[in-house]
Amino acid sequence: MRFLFFLILLAGIGIGVVYPWAMSNFSGHEIGTWRVYEQGRFKPVTVPLAARDAPVRVLVDLTARAERIVVSQQRTVLTLTAATGGRTVLASTLQFNHSENPRQVSPQLPDKIFRDEAGLIPTVSPGPYIFTVGPGDPEGIEMRAVDLVLRSGVGEVDQRAQPVGFSLMAVGLIGLVLAFRFGGGGRPQNPNSQPPPPRWGRGGSSN
Repeated sequence: MRFLFFLILLAGIGIGVVYPWAMSNFSGHEIGTWRVYEQGRFKPVTVPLAARDAPVRVLVDLTARAERIVVSQQRTVLTLTAATGGRTVLASTLQFNHSENPRQVSPQLPDKIFRDEAGLIPTVSPGPYIFTVGPGDPEGIEMRAVDLVLRSGVGEVDQRAQPVGFSLMAVGLIGLVLAFRFGGGGRPQNPNSQPPPPRWGRGGSSN
């Protein structure tokens, strides 16, 4: 039973954690990367997109001198909008507080790269798209640079995956705890440690 619950736990991690992360970061191919903040200045970038690029996943990499970013749910580190033909197709707030394993810029530098997803542009009208990244409330975060990353032809994460994965993780973890607690983990009893049964008849004890 322990092995079964361990497999359930692994399946939950794969469905609820690994699958969404892989779809967000590795599905499709990268269109390009553009620097939108450097030396204290934000600047909009214009990117020509084609219909074949859809859907387009919009990611933002924040380079900062920090080990991790901890902000409240009400606090926004950066904002992003994407517009084409005078209409906004994407508006997002970025917090970066779920970047558990930031990338290191260089072993010689203390800066780390934190990634957050701004959202998905499901359909693309051919033409230029203007991406504007601006500050939210980055107080206490020493920003070095901000990069816009676009990925084309990405798969969309099934919204049912994470709830199912987290449920399987809970079942597997609870099952493992119960299996270890009530699974009779003690040593098997040595039959030679038991006293011999009483002998009756000749040579045995008698009343």
